[in-house]
Amino acid sequence: MRSIDAAELPERIRLDDDLLIHADNAEVLPRLDGGMFDLIYIDPPFNTGRAQTRTQIAVAPDPAGDRAGFAGRRYTTTALAGRAYADVFDDYLGFIAPRLREAHRLLASNGTLYFHIDYREAHYCKILLDEIFGRECFINEIIWAYDYGGRTKRRWPAKHDTILVYVRDPAAYHFDCAEVDREPYMAPGLQTPERAAAGKLPVDVWWHTIVPTSGSEKTGYPTQKPEGIVRRMVAASSRREGWCLDFFAGSGTLGAVAAALGRRFVLVDSSPDAIATCRTRLRALMEPADAPMEPSDALIEPSDPLAEPAERMQPTA
Repeated sequence: MRSIDAAELPERIRLDDDLLIHADNAEVLPRLDGGMFDLIYIDPPFNTGRAQTRTQIAVAPDPAGDRAGFAGRRYTTTALAGRAYADVFDDYLGFIAPRLREAHRLLASNGTLYFHIDYREAHYCKILLDEIFGRECFINEIIWAYDYGGRTKRRWPAKHDTILVYVRDPAAYHFDCAEVDREPYMAPGLQTPERAAAGKLPVDVWWHTIVPTSGSEKTGYPTQKPEGIVRRMVAASSRREGWCLDFFAGSGTLGAVAAALGRRFVLVDSSPDAIATCRTRLRALMEPADAPMEPSDALIEPSDPLAEPAERMQPTA
């Protein structure tokens, strides 16, 4: 893996190795050759109107502790570190549109864009993507549903994200369903034993947990997405040794998944914290014997602004 900083950006970025680029993606994308990527996955800021925060904590058993756990056990928590970034845009479409136009240029003729967003901007972004890609290139609206975090009592709690799927050419895009993980049937008794054992292909609603609080996958980065949902995209819509791009890299989930599945990757982010997280995560994946031990952490961030005050301290996805 090769790293590039903003001050070192060449006029043309060569894809001769997996890349981790610390720079504004608006400066990076025009320097990449068009038509090079099988898959582009982006999880941009959602324009939530508030800071996205996450606090790492150490947890120790303590009968008088401040945190309740499974079966009534209690634990004491100690804050270790916090991470945050602002997620407020006066003109969100003006911010994202030129980047999506570059994404269209960068996709190969068989390429696919997975655009990860939530209910606040999804409908506006759908119209924008129809304009850039063409409505005929819209393939799917995937709903990632989860069940975790605080719950407002003033409306139906929002527990899903939207992933809009567009292709460069609706007659030529790559999709290999044989590579996708299978799910249990909801009514296995209605299937033959062979079909029940094999499971079914996922549909366009994905029930998948968020990143487990104490799992090895957890980096502590705000808004980290689970490898399980990104793995489905990469497995289905890219080929071995094909190039994958994430220009809002965050914690580096796309890079981790691509490396594990034998794909090449380019990750771009302007945040030093994101780049440091990506570098640590990818080095641990590529050189597991040298990976440092990380403390346990948990998700602590403001929940829905319409939630009751007592709910606001509960974790959200």
